Amino acid sequence: MDSTFAKAVREACADALALLLPVSCAGCDEPDVALCERCALALTPDPQRQVIRTAVGDVPVWSGLEFDGVAARVLRALKEDGRTMLATALAPALAAALARTGAADAELVPMPTSPAAFRRRGFRVPELLIRRAGRRPRRLLRHARRTADQRGLDRDARRRNVASSLVARTPVRTRSRGSAAASEAHASRAEGPRVIVVDDVVTTGASLSEAVRALRAAGVDVVAAVTVAATPRRFAGRR
Repeated sequence: MDSTFAKAVREACADALALLLPVSCAGCDEPDVALCERCALALTPDPQRQVIRTAVGDVPVWSGLEFDGVAARVLRALKEDGRTMLATALAPALAAALARTGAADAELVPMPTSPAAFRRRGFRVPELLIRRAGRRPRRLLRHARRTADQRGLDRDARRRNVASSLVARTPVRTRSRGSAAASEAHASRAEGPRVIVVDDVVTTGASLSEAVRALRAAGVDVVAAVTVAATPRRFAGRR
């Protein structure tokens, strides 16, 4: 099919779809476009680093955007309105944050989605973002108990809410190759994968801290965490 003709067909289909299902820019409400050029530019990554402290050691967290303005509206449209096509526009921010970790070989472990959230949305936000960034998620975490909605809770309440709420899915593997002497020397050493924990937004860091605790308790080597965005007070404080 000729490229000019194909473009004309796509535009005609988009116009017809707009008549049936009116769309507006997720960032500014400009009509007839899912994301306008101005708002797309506002999603240009600007990775920033912070450190969250856990009971099992500190972990660096890289975030690609500030969770404010256009970025916040687009993320909410993805999560609350089910506009999954917006994940493609947010993926570069996640990819930029991942690049800053310096751990290209690490596996990506998404924060688990609660059954209620999955039923409501029909998809898992962190996993969708990972796939749009061209990577494959590895589910190593699951919920051990129910937690309350974190929105509206202060820092201490968030930490108490998620404490001991996650467990690692896979058991620790031990070294078994090499000579008998080497096997004996390493018998007590864990050989878990090197991973990066991935979430859409970091606010206080309570959920990421709990994920790091659960994974490290299972012998997994958590080298970093990354998010698409960080709330303004955490983001601005690391500039």
